[in-house]
Amino acid sequence: MGILIPIASGKGGVGKTVFSANLGTVLASRGKTVVLVDLDLGGANLHTYLGVRNKHPGVGSIVWKKEKSLENLVVPTGMDRLYLVPGDNLLPGTANLDFFTKRRIMKELLELTADYVIVDLGAGASYNVIDFWLMAPNGIVVTVPEIPSVLNAYSFLKTAAFRLLFRSFGKGSKERERIVEFVVNRTEGQGDTFLAFAEELAREDAQRGGSKGAKALEEIRRLRPRVVVNMGNGQDDATIAQRLREISARNLGVGMEFISYIMRDPYVPASVADRAPLAATAPGSSFVRGVNAAAERILRAPSIEAPGLELDDEDLFTMIEKAFDEEENQSP
Repeated sequence: MGILIPIASGKGGVGKTVFSANLGTVLASRGKTVVLVDLDLGGANLHTYLGVRNKHPGVGSIVWKKEKSLENLVVPTGMDRLYLVPGDNLLPGTANLDFFTKRRIMKELLELTADYVIVDLGAGASYNVIDFWLMAPNGIVVTVPEIPSVLNAYSFLKTAAFRLLFRSFGKGSKERERIVEFVVNRTEGQGDTFLAFAEELAREDAQRGGSKGAKALEEIRRLRPRVVVNMGNGQDDATIAQRLREISARNLGVGMEFISYIMRDPYVPASVADRAPLAATAPGSSFVRGVNAAAERILRAPSIEAPGLELDDEDLFTMIEKAFDEEENQSP
């Protein structure tokens, strides 16, 4: 089983996929066997960044039950030690995964043969994206040093933290109801941090003789997102990006690790047009130096066990919508 590296972003256009392709290329150039998995369901294009022709069956074949294993979908990229599981290229309509297919893909990801399995996820904070990203407690979030992007990255992390706590308890549990109540009633920037709320849940659960609250708190404390700031222009941009850490600490109580600040590089668009990772064609470029910095952090990091979370078809967002509907129905 390889070390799983899920990569997401709060919004599109921040360079998440080009970063994923180049990170895989850099790790492979250092002698690591890497499988890149395109899980940008409904918008899969990782193959384009690698110069792989759109003729291979991909994740869509799992969704449509035409293939039984992700391992059978692994194709060479033409670069040593670097492989690809394409997305839904040949089979449209796979963006909305059902529960059982999602669970199956999660299982298959953990069984891929590689040193590193890099999962390029879709942009935004849909619960399918969040669930895949939470397969590792130190998944990567890519952002750019602009206020809207930083706020979207924070929104992603907030949703991930709530989803992690929600999935720490069983379907239909009172704890899940408490979590929904907290989400619905909390005013941003006021009251307890999310971590403080998790501590309160753990105390209440312990008083009833339960143990899931303590486990949930442990998982929240282990959550340490890794952040890549892309397309930087200088020190002022770094200051903007730092706001992500500040608002996350103030509202969530969740720390993070900035693993790279990548300067804007005019060679990146050309590499995308050429369908070749810049790490393979221009390893000395500023963009690739930034990717190398992230790779160094990843290579030095110890392997961390995946969170032991409940997975079912009861979704946090569905419960929140229900809570709002009930509130409206009770209003005079």
